[in-house]
Amino acid sequence: MDVQINISQNGIWETPFLCYKFSNRSCQRFIYPLETRILLYILFSISSIITIIGNLLVIITVIHFKQLHTPTNYLILSLAVADLLVGGVVMPPSMLRSIETCWYLGDLFCKIHSSLDVTLCTASILNLCIISLDRYYAICHPFQYHSKMTSLATLVMIIICWTVSAALGFGMMFLELNILGIEDFYFENIDCDGRCLSYCVGNCVMFFNKEWSIISLRSNISTQINISCLIIYLCGK
Repeated sequence: MDVQINISQNGIWETPFLCYKFSNRSCQRFIYPLETRILLYILFSISSIITIIGNLLVIITVIHFKQLHTPTNYLILSLAVADLLVGGVVMPPSMLRSIETCWYLGDLFCKIHSSLDVTLCTASILNLCIISLDRYYAICHPFQYHSKMTSLATLVMIIICWTVSAALGFGMMFLELNILGIEDFYFENIDCDGRCLSYCVGNCVMFFNKEWSIISLRSNISTQINISCLIIYLCGK
C-alpha cells in the first residue's frame, strides 16, 4: 500500500503507522493508547481463559465419571470440545488482530484460522440443535426416549455434526466456494498479490459472496431459533 504522508494540525509531517515498516505494500495500523491495549488484552485473555477452563472441566468430568456416560452428556461433551477449541485456537489470534489491528501470522494461517472459526462455530450451533432434539424426546416423549436416543444414534449425530461443520468451514475456504461467481472481482481487488491499490500486507479478511453470506447468516442464527421454536410447538400439541 502506498504510504500517505499526513499533515497534523501543527503543520508537522506525520507518517502513518504500518503493520510492516519495511514493506511498501504494508497495511496501515491503528495504534490504541497503551492503557487501552493493556485493558483489552486483559479482558480478552480472561475471556479466553474462562472459556478454556470451563469447558475443560466439563470434558474431564464427563470422561472421568462413568455415571455420566449417557447420550445427553455425550452431546454436552461434543459441545464443550467445540467451545474449548474456540477459546484456545480461534480467540487468541482474533484478539491479536483486533488489538494490534494487523495480521502477523501469514496468509496460510489466515485461511486456516477463518476455516476453524466457521467450523467450530457451526459445530457449536449444530450441537445445540441436537441437544434440543434430545431434550424434546426426553420431555415430550419420555417412553420413546431410550429407544430413540441411544448411544449409537448420538454418536452418529455427533459425527455428522462435525463432518458437516468441517466440510462447510474448510471446504468453503480452501475450495474457494465463498467467492464463487465473483472470482474476477476478488482476485482483482482483494487477493491481487500486490497488483492492485487495495492490496496490502498484514490483513486477514473473510470474504463471502451473496449466496454464502445468506447461507452463513441463516445457518448460524436462524437454525437454533427455528428448531427451538419447533420443539416448543411440538411439545405444546
